[in-house]
Amino acid sequence: MGLPGTHLPALARTGRARRAPARRAASVLFAGLLGCTAVVDRFSGRDDACAILATGTPAMATIAAIHDTGITINNDPVVDFDLDVQPAGGKPFRSAARSLVSRLAVPRIQPGRTLPVKYDPAQPGRAAIDARDCP
Repeated sequence: MGLPGTHLPALARTGRARRAPARRAASVLFAGLLGCTAVVDRFSGRDDACAILATGTPAMATIAAIHDTGITINNDPVVDFDLDVQPAGGKPFRSAARSLVSRLAVPRIQPGRTLPVKYDPAQPGRAAIDARDCP
C-alpha cells in the first residue's frame, strides 16, 4: 500500500496543488476588480472626462443646472451638469458634463458656481470639470 497520501500526484504532496486554486482565485478577483473599475468609470463619467481632460481646451464655466442621474457610487451621487462655458476670447456656449461628486462637496457645486473645465473643441457640447484625477 505504501505511505498515506502516496496515491496523490506529486504536486499534491508538495503543496503546489493547493496554492494553484488560491492563485486562480486571486487572478479572478483582480480581473473582477479591473472590470468593476471599468464599470464605475463608465457610469461616473470618468472615462469620458479623462479623455476630454487629456486633449481638451481649458476654459471657465458657470454651472447653469445640475441633475441627479439616480446613480450613486459608494453613497456619492453621479451628477449631470449643464455648463455655460466661457472660452478665452470666444463666445460663450452651453455644454454638458457628468461627474461623481462627494456628498460633502454637493453644497459647493450648485448653480451659479464658476469652475475650471476643459471642452472638446470638435464637439463643444462635451466638457469635463477640471478636478479629476486621471492617469
